[in-house]
Amino acid sequence: MFEKSFITDCEGPLTLNDNAFELAVHFIEEGGELFKILSLYDDYLVDIVKKDNYKAGNTLKLVLPFFVCENIKNDDLVNFSQNNIYAVDESKFLLKYLKGAMNTYIVSTSYGQYIEALSNYMDFPFENTFYTKVNVDALSLNDDEIKKVTEFKQKILDNPDDYELFDDIFFNEIPKMGIYDEIKKIDVVGGEGKRLAIDEIIKRDAIDINEILYIGDSITDVEPLEFARKNNGISISFNGNEYPLKVAEIAIVSPSAITTCVIANIYSKTNKANVLKFIGDYNNSDNLSELFDSYEIDLEIKNKFFDIFKDENYPLIEIIDENNFEDILKLSKDMRNNIRGQDIGELG
Repeated sequence: MFEKSFITDCEGPLTLNDNAFELAVHFIEEGGELFKILSLYDDYLVDIVKKDNYKAGNTLKLVLPFFVCENIKNDDLVNFSQNNIYAVDESKFLLKYLKGAMNTYIVSTSYGQYIEALSNYMDFPFENTFYTKVNVDALSLNDDEIKKVTEFKQKILDNPDDYELFDDIFFNEIPKMGIYDEIKKIDVVGGEGKRLAIDEIIKRDAIDINEILYIGDSITDVEPLEFARKNNGISISFNGNEYPLKVAEIAIVSPSAITTCVIANIYSKTNKANVLKFIGDYNNSDNLSELFDSYEIDLEIKNKFFDIFKDENYPLIEIIDENNFEDILKLSKDMRNNIRGQDIGELG
């Protein structure tokens, strides 16, 4: 065990995927549009309504009846996930490096079928992951319910902003169906679920509460980022949208996880104060190669960094404040949309 723990979201910092969105696109007619509408509704319930006992990322529960209408099984999720993993540049190297540097965990809202496929792809221990456990084989609808859910889908597509309609569908009509007994048992690992995972990691690793680095990119990462920052850990938004940028202390805007690796390398060997000092020096240096040497950045990490950014179009690494927030947000969202695609990039 190491004295520090590196905890990362999956989709965004490690992969370009939004697996649940991609599953919806692949298996459900007009599923991409349906998922985007439900994702905005999910954000609304979390950010505006602040609905009791509702977690960010519950889109993964809302969409399940529509998967069941298409007779999707666990094997479908597994096979699709295994064949559709798109990694952020050098994310596999990042996880490989971290094996010898810090206790490392993936804490993701994604379905477990995708996280297991990702763990195999990245050669990462599956036991060091947290995810949303869903057994779609246990979900079923009778013929009348399938007809109703199909009608609900069309109503949602025809009325994408009618949240009163959505409230009725998801909190009145679907709870009357047998499938709801199984859906309500599903514990989505998003928002507060991710923060609770951090509690378990701290206990498991027997580390001080301030010896954590958390990196995320979306609304499901707000609570763990707030927790890390409040307890004097490292909190990083990686190509994040407005939600993580509002609560994280550090922003990274980069097409490559090698940038994360630089920060992880410094933090693993020193402390938070040195990370913040490096960021200040990074933004005021006219010779980054010498700066990396002065901070004793691992030679392989340094070489990869300067090979990737050989045109000197260096990634953004900044401490977020009210003066630079809007500029960082624009650059971060542009990068997010550029490398992940606009459909995925604009999901909360």
